[in-house]
Amino acid sequence: MEQLMQYIWQHRLWRTDDMVTNDGRQVRVLDPGLLNTDAGPDFFNAKVEIDGQTWVGNIEMHVRASDWSRHGHDSDSAYDSVILHVVDKDDAPVYRTNGERIPQLVLQVSPLFNMSYDQLVNSHHELPCAATIATVPRITITEWIERLAFERLHGKVQRVRDMLELYHGSWEEVCYVTVARNLGFGINNEAFERLARRTPLRLLHKHSDSLLQVEALLFGQAGLLDPMAAGADEYYRHLCSEYAFLANKFSLRAMESEAWKMFRIRPQNFPYRRIAMLAHYIEGGFSLMSKILDASGEKELRKLFEVELTGYWSNHFSFGKPSERPTLALSNKSIDIVLINTVAPLYYAYGEITGNYALTDKAVSLLESLRPEKNSIVTSFAMAGIECESALTSQALIELRRSYCDARKCIYCKIGHRLLSDSAHR
Repeated sequence: MEQLMQYIWQHRLWRTDDMVTNDGRQVRVLDPGLLNTDAGPDFFNAKVEIDGQTWVGNIEMHVRASDWSRHGHDSDSAYDSVILHVVDKDDAPVYRTNGERIPQLVLQVSPLFNMSYDQLVNSHHELPCAATIATVPRITITEWIERLAFERLHGKVQRVRDMLELYHGSWEEVCYVTVARNLGFGINNEAFERLARRTPLRLLHKHSDSLLQVEALLFGQAGLLDPMAAGADEYYRHLCSEYAFLANKFSLRAMESEAWKMFRIRPQNFPYRRIAMLAHYIEGGFSLMSKILDASGEKELRKLFEVELTGYWSNHFSFGKPSERPTLALSNKSIDIVLINTVAPLYYAYGEITGNYALTDKAVSLLESLRPEKNSIVTSFAMAGIECESALTSQALIELRRSYCDARKCIYCKIGHRLLSDSAHR
């Protein structure tokens, strides 16, 4: 509630004709001040006029006026600079440390504002504003979506930056972990990242001249090999034998097989072929980052991920029975997702860090050229009237849904703010 009061004060969403202190003095806010997110009063350097006299100082807010003494402000000189105490319920007078009484104001807002706020934050709909978003000006939505697209991209770029520091500036190592993570396609992201971190490139490079050993290391470290498995085929037995030797040699410890989610997943989405794809990139030495940077455009980038597996994985989705319809390791839709979540952030991060801003532009252009993702989030916004024309927009909508809608942070969303602002002034 106090956070909502701060929001109302910061954005001047009160009823101006009701700005009167509890002792009857007229209040006019000249400047609401600067919101303070640290210790101390809620707003710094505010300017208010009380009965014609201008005061400059700080503003403190509480749900109940009695919270002032409950929080110890009456004995804390840091709050002596408060020129106005703003509350929702006036249940006690408040004083400075020297005994001076501080002007107190009950914050009044439009009933329509309270109704709109309640409808948003307590909505059972996956999109709280689905019924009213059509009233928001298109320019507001467009500008907000553009900002969210970069908010999401920068979050991924920061992950790349953090990994680059962890791996002492090795872009290939960062690329390896990033690609591995995104081969999980959401449901197995964490498991794939754990696998990559647990099986570093320096170990894999020692055996990159043998695809069987690379596959044995990856499948073994993934916890997907069981030497006691009954009826295992010859390839599987070879993997188990190789991993047993390598695990003993390098003191390796496998993941728990339970880390992988396979329930209600189509066979082509099982992690086995994607682990085999990772092995494909490592065979002969991992250099995918260099190839990504050298690619001239989307067509060349797509070719990097249009991998046709050979040998055992050319006709298997998992260990055991062969598949009747072998396919590429990744579908076109899956390649789109890899380009969105792997290539674009790597381009942008590399461009920022090296000062090659043509690459940051290239990252954005790539997202603008790719088809939008097809998922329940994009569909829900389409039903509310927000169409999605590119991956840049679909990424923004995912950020909006996960960071704002699901968390009901409507007061921090530009769409929610516009709706609440309109209701406050009606």
